[in-house]
Amino acid sequence: MLANKSKYSAIIKAEAKRLGFLSCGISPAGFLETEAPRLETWLKKNAHGTMSYMENHFDKRLDPTKLVEGSKSVVSLLLNYYPSEIQKDNTYKLSKYAYGTDYHFVIKDKLKSLLHCIQNEIGDVGGRAFVDSAPVLDKAWAAKSGLGWIGKHSNLLTQQVGSFYFIAELIIDLELEYDSVTTDHCGTCTKCIDACPTQAITEPYVVDGSKCISYFTIELKENIPTEFKGQFNDWMFGCDICQDVCPWNRFSKAHSEPLFNPHPELLDMTKQDWEEITEDTFRKVFQKSAVKRTKFSGLKRNIDFISE
Repeated sequence: MLANKSKYSAIIKAEAKRLGFLSCGISPAGFLETEAPRLETWLKKNAHGTMSYMENHFDKRLDPTKLVEGSKSVVSLLLNYYPSEIQKDNTYKLSKYAYGTDYHFVIKDKLKSLLHCIQNEIGDVGGRAFVDSAPVLDKAWAAKSGLGWIGKHSNLLTQQVGSFYFIAELIIDLELEYDSVTTDHCGTCTKCIDACPTQAITEPYVVDGSKCISYFTIELKENIPTEFKGQFNDWMFGCDICQDVCPWNRFSKAHSEPLFNPHPELLDMTKQDWEEITEDTFRKVFQKSAVKRTKFSGLKRNIDFISE
């Protein structure tokens, strides 16, 4: 039986690599004991702001066996999105993950292919694919699967490639060989905490989501509080500051996924271009992008807020 677990895990990891995933780790599906009190405290402090969906499905968020019936294993996957070229200096910025095609579509297709491979090679295996679209604590599972540690900025970090990657999961009803947790390598470094312009990292490993630039520019549907005026450092969609300053990200290498390449016009747009952007240009540049989530009106609101 153990030999089978090892063989099945090797099949899954080999296929994940073939599909272009950066890495793949596997952990047993079960209750996340350490994360439960942390999540409860975080919610009680209203650190989720207006993201009320974070309060929903508390039990499922902490236990995948309640989310996927009969689940035995969580297969965690990382997909690199670090671009070969970034926006020019002195322009309004968007998070690097949003340069190309919306990652939900790209990764979901890869996960479907991986699940089909598992079913073809191993047999009748049931499961579900998740890409940041259900109550799953992606970073916790990736850390539990040995893919990295959760850094002081609350993002997953690895010594080899830093943190510019997406996290996704397959939760399946198959017992596998499980990976070991890795160690924390943040040490005494506080660069991410010191660099955050809105002081959203309230203490090491704790982010107040309701103060984060990404929250204001993507999640918040109301007007951005005026007290944060002048603190956005020209970020109009998302924010990469805590990742950009992290020493481990000096090891980031450019992705090889053509769908993540930016629209040709995006990298050349100046502040003036952004300030004068029309709905037609928005549709053209962000046709398949995650930026569509904030809508044209939302992006205009963000630009107006940081340009005034």
